[in-house]
Amino acid sequence: MAGLTLRNVAKAYGSTRVIESIDLDIDDGEFVVFVGPSGCGKSTLLRMIAGLEEISGGTIAIGGDVVNEVAPAKRGVAMVFQTYALYPHMTVYKNMAFGLKQAKMPQPEIDKRVRGAAEILDIAPLLERTPRALSGGQRQRVAIGRAIVREPEVFLFDEPLSNLDAALRVQTRIEIARLHERLGTTMIYVTHDQVEAMTLADKIVVLRGGNIEQVGTPIELYNNPRNMFVAQFIGSPKMNFFKRADLTDGGAALLSDEGHILGARPEHLVPTAPDAAQIIATPDLIENLGEYALVHCTTAAGTEFIAKSTEIDRFSKGQEIGLAADTARLHRFDSQTHQRIGA
Repeated sequence: MAGLTLRNVAKAYGSTRVIESIDLDIDDGEFVVFVGPSGCGKSTLLRMIAGLEEISGGTIAIGGDVVNEVAPAKRGVAMVFQTYALYPHMTVYKNMAFGLKQAKMPQPEIDKRVRGAAEILDIAPLLERTPRALSGGQRQRVAIGRAIVREPEVFLFDEPLSNLDAALRVQTRIEIARLHERLGTTMIYVTHDQVEAMTLADKIVVLRGGNIEQVGTPIELYNNPRNMFVAQFIGSPKMNFFKRADLTDGGAALLSDEGHILGARPEHLVPTAPDAAQIIATPDLIENLGEYALVHCTTAAGTEFIAKSTEIDRFSKGQEIGLAADTARLHRFDSQTHQRIGA
């Protein structure tokens, strides 16, 4: 196992900079998730760590050793890609053993590693099948097994669940979490899905435009987002934002400055009597999910937002409702810089 250190790491294609000066420390054994919108640079950064992309500046160290000039195969990393990239004519066993055979590893050691990885991933009964006889989830486990047999110091996952259906995504996500707990190896995982980030990560790195917006544990980012971008990206449904015009006279006291924006997560807005309300709004759509409802509302000032509530009977489409905010959980942001006030 090994930790990673990135110092002033940058990437440019000609005059186009896709990764700015990145500084990041990843501890030995951590599960770190790179998350951000499409085009933010998360996959490029992962490929730079793997050695599949040359860096334009800075240093990358794995286990304390700078690897800028080290070939990908010599970096002690194994990568699981978005596509399974299995050899269709080979059995599961041969797919998992292929890289070890290329490295001229003795057959008894290859057999030990392949069968051991197959047991960990619960694919031992599938070793003699070819990929076309497997489900999508099974193919992804074979791809992960192909990485495990190399016994790398660092695992790199590039959106490994994006080709799976919703049920398989959840199942495979749980399997990856259990794999990390069992192996204790450093893992870096790229996704645009903040639910995956929140449920898998020891530490989340939020990226935008080639820059790191914030680094922290899932609960740190959820409770203390540094800016409006992180506040909206982490959490589902996303955080709501209100200006002074969206608030009642009583609610206006929640904003001490006209230049501030009030942030409230959907679950922190509760229905209340109009005279006690801080927000008056009209429900446009009610998504009744059984345990709770997602109520899509619009204020008189035209701001759209979502309230999440178990008091489903309190809401009716088109009928004005009063909402009170949990004041202990509110956030305030500067309307110009979008940075959190008091961060």
